Amino acid sequence: MKPSPIPIVTALLAALTALALVPAAASAWAPAATAPIHPGVMTNTEGSGQCTSNFIFTRGGDIYIGQAAHCSSTGAATDTNGCTAASLPLGTKVEVDGASVKGTLAYNSWLTMQANGEADEETCRYNDLALVKLDPADVAKVNPSIPDFGGPTGVGTAAAGEQVYTYGNSSLRQGVTLLSPKNGVVVESTPGGWSYTAYTLTPGIPGDSGSAFLNKDGAALGTLSTVAIAPLPASNGVGDVGSEIAYARANGFDGLQLVNGTEPFRKKLLGKVPLP
Repeated sequence: MKPSPIPIVTALLAALTALALVPAAASAWAPAATAPIHPGVMTNTEGSGQCTSNFIFTRGGDIYIGQAAHCSSTGAATDTNGCTAASLPLGTKVEVDGASVKGTLAYNSWLTMQANGEADEETCRYNDLALVKLDPADVAKVNPSIPDFGGPTGVGTAAAGEQVYTYGNSSLRQGVTLLSPKNGVVVESTPGGWSYTAYTLTPGIPGDSGSAFLNKDGAALGTLSTVAIAPLPASNGVGDVGSEIAYARANGFDGLQLVNGTEPFRKKLLGKVPLP
């Protein structure tokens, strides 16, 4: 016996009505063209220094903007082992460009590793992610898209020789925003996959720390952790953000999600990347 078409139509109308009451995901964010808070804005951690934000994250109903864990370091610039380097505590206030209220340091991979007694050398050296919780007053000002490139389109990885894209907005550029977007290429990755070595059109400079890297498909690849002097001079050390997220989830920050951009990914080759 065929089912009556009336219940089917009724159910369809009910479903469409329910969908109409649920806002589209993109509508939860400010327009990309005018949002004052987005990946790439500068952060300034009290008592530490200035960095560049990377991605937007959610956990439950809270919104976070990412920066490097070393942005709240109280040690020297050469203290890059997160399992031993000193850092400001959780709860430290962080200025976020575009925000009306200071954010709060809510997660720091360095502090987490030290509390865990982490001993894996690669994890200690390259797990470099912190999350700054945005005040509810500023949530409506946020867009998760990467300036110039769009995306991210998820979380991904990269192989040697593949193109990458990054946006760093250090104030040392004196407001010359044309120097902020850069393309690059992956040279190698560490054996455990925790970090990539990449060359970009111009290397990262102080203040670019923490900035976002996208892979060739626009997926979130990593966060700028170091600028190397040796063995590959002026190369960028990029922490694998997938590994960083997994570590946070496994150590008290379960439910953490990286937010995709509202803008489509756009490949832009801005010049030839200098290789050693």
